[in-house]
Amino acid sequence: MKSVGFLKALGSVVAMVVACNVYAQASDAASTVSPAAANVKAGKRANNQLGRKVRAALTKTQGLDVSNIAVRARGGAVTLTGTVPDQGQIDSAGTAAKGVAGVSSVSNKLTVMQQ
Repeated sequence: MKSVGFLKALGSVVAMVVACNVYAQASDAASTVSPAAANVKAGKRANNQLGRKVRAALTKTQGLDVSNIAVRARGGAVTLTGTVPDQGQIDSAGTAAKGVAGVSSVSNKLTVMQQ
């Protein structure tokens, strides 16, 4: 009978050691950030920052209605989509976006829509 009790205690100890080891490995894997994931986050952060700069430049442009303009930035390429009241605003939005530091190209997909 004493050997059965000893085996039960030994089994419990072994189970605890295995559980602690598995937990420690899972914690180490979760805390490690791969360089590729860090690069993706940095790229998204840079794209968001460039988009904010372009939006700010559009907002500061005199005579430009920015209420229906969406800006998307990806790797220095900026895309403008939405509607404006007249053709002159399409041209001024493209010019303002090209003038922002970090913008390599502008795809101006704005359309004229009478309000």
